[in-house]
Amino acid sequence: MYATLMHAPGDVRYERVDDPKILKPTDAIIELSATCICGSDLWPYRGAQPFEEPMHMGHEYCGKVIEVGSEVRTIRPGQFVVGSFVISDNTCPHCQFGYPSSCEQREFMSGAQAPYARVPLADGTLVATEEMPTDEQIPYMLASSDVLGTGYYAAEAAGVTNGSTAVVVGDGAVGLMAVLSAKMRGAERIIAMSRHESRQKLAREYGATDIVASRGEEGIAEVMDLTNGVGADAVLECVGLQQSMDQALGVCRPGGAVGFVGVPHEVTFTGEGLFFAQKRLFGGPAPVRRYLPDLMQRVLEGEIKPGKVFDLELPIAEVADGYRAMDERRAIKTLLRV
Repeated sequence: MYATLMHAPGDVRYERVDDPKILKPTDAIIELSATCICGSDLWPYRGAQPFEEPMHMGHEYCGKVIEVGSEVRTIRPGQFVVGSFVISDNTCPHCQFGYPSSCEQREFMSGAQAPYARVPLADGTLVATEEMPTDEQIPYMLASSDVLGTGYYAAEAAGVTNGSTAVVVGDGAVGLMAVLSAKMRGAERIIAMSRHESRQKLAREYGATDIVASRGEEGIAEVMDLTNGVGADAVLECVGLQQSMDQALGVCRPGGAVGFVGVPHEVTFTGEGLFFAQKRLFGGPAPVRRYLPDLMQRVLEGEIKPGKVFDLELPIAEVADGYRAMDERRAIKTLLRV
């Protein structure tokens, strides 16, 4: 088959590779209904995450099971499934405590920007639906595999509850899903920090009550003005840069919390600064597998439409164009049809 490989920064190719095969008895092979490009894929694309050999790309996926290993018990060929970007057994102590993203057998999914993919630990990683989703629902189900669950984790980690004031830093797909998730968790006021009109519009559709376009000290001042000098109860940091983290901490009230899900790149803190700020920090790789049954059901019932973050759709053979569009911020998130 053909699949997406990144050979060097800026060099993405759709080229022939070996078909995926069952390597362990706990594996499954799925035929993807659709796949996509993640904002985190842009780190190596831009040279910010070094690698020494071509990488198989893609960690967001949904589709039909076509083969399972001899020890797979709950997943069957013919089922439609969604899986987390973190492979987990869903049985170890960390999984049982609610953090499958720290599973004792943790792997990170790869190779899903392709027509077929191998999923290790299929019983623990995949969640099946009772019926096949409609074509319209496929992008929404795909969003559940990573960005929706990651945005939801940002809201949970930041402690968003009924009546909260929340600030979302970042207007990419995860940031927009964080807005939606803050709304789902009952935030009364949601301030989205965004400089792009199309993203501002979608943020408002997902529940943002206010938009702040400024960054840095000016952006912090605007949020503080909107909150009468208090700051936000919950801040959802969805970028992973020093500027975005400084902004998140700057708008968080004492006693509030920053939920950070943007993969940090050269982000630093001082112990003294955190000590006197009295602001909580919690985040990391999202435990998407824990959320999947609920989020998938909300999609199937039409309660939420996370797939609206896909504003560019391309045939998978044109994947390199999808990377360029996201890198140049001409697209929020690219959906690849296989």
